Amino acid sequence: MDNKDFDALPRHKQPSIRVLAMPADTNSAGDIFGGWLMSQIDIAGSVLGHRVTNGRVVTVAVNNFQFIKPVYVGDLVSIFTEVSRIGNTSLDIDIVAYAERKRQREECDRVASAVFTYVALDNNRKPRMINKE
Repeated sequence: MDNKDFDALPRHKQPSIRVLAMPADTNSAGDIFGGWLMSQIDIAGSVLGHRVTNGRVVTVAVNNFQFIKPVYVGDLVSIFTEVSRIGNTSLDIDIVAYAERKRQREECDRVASAVFTYVALDNNRKPRMINKE
C-alpha cells in the first residue's frame, strides 16, 4: 500500500492519552465498542480540561462526534486534544483519535474526531470561573 493511504500522528504534539484496544473492549461480533472509544476521548479531553482550568471539569456536551474508521483489537489508540474556546466557566476541546495498526511501520488511521464542552467546577461541584491567564 502507498503511504498516502495512512494518516500520520501529529509529531509536534504529545497525545493526551494512549491506550491499547483489548479483547475485553469488544462486542459479540469482535468489534471495538464505539462507546469505549467515546469514553477514551472524553477522558483525554478531561485531562487537558483539568490542566487548563487547574481543577475539576465535567463533560456537559459532546459536539460533532464522528466515527471515521473502526478500531480493532490490538490497535494503539493515541488521542490528541486542543482547546478551541475558553468561556467564563466552560471550554471547548477539539479531539482527534488515531489508531496505530502496524506499529512497526508507524501506519495509523484517524478513527474519530469530536468537540467536547467541559465546565470547571469548584469544591462544591458548582460552576466556577476559569482563570484565563
